[in-house]
Amino acid sequence: QVQLVESGGGLVQAGGSLRLSCAASGSIFRTSTMGWYRQAPGKQRELVATISSDLSRNYRDSVKGRFTIARDNAKNVVSLQMDSLKPEDTAVYYCNLNHRGWWEYWGQGTQVTVSS
Repeated sequence: QVQLVESGGGLVQAGGSLRLSCAASGSIFRTSTMGWYRQAPGKQRELVATISSDLSRNYRDSVKGRFTIARDNAKNVVSLQMDSLKPEDTAVYYCNLNHRGWWEYWGQGTQVTVSS
């Protein structure tokens, strides 16, 4: 069983920065694709960024150049550095672990609020 625990959300002014972290339990972290998703009120959950086991990164267009995803396999942690935040980045951010398409796990979510 895998547990994902997010931290680092909060309230920040537009143009500011936040760093989200997700700590994973279990032994499949290093062979899994890790991702961050977000869900704003009244909207569907959407992909923000992913990082594969071979460190390939993928970002949604609206966050390219502002957000950076990274992973530390020694600590089973994935992070999301968010810079130049905009009010439209406001959402609950969820950590995701996808193990070869066989198993998928989600964190409980952390709120990010960007004020204008």
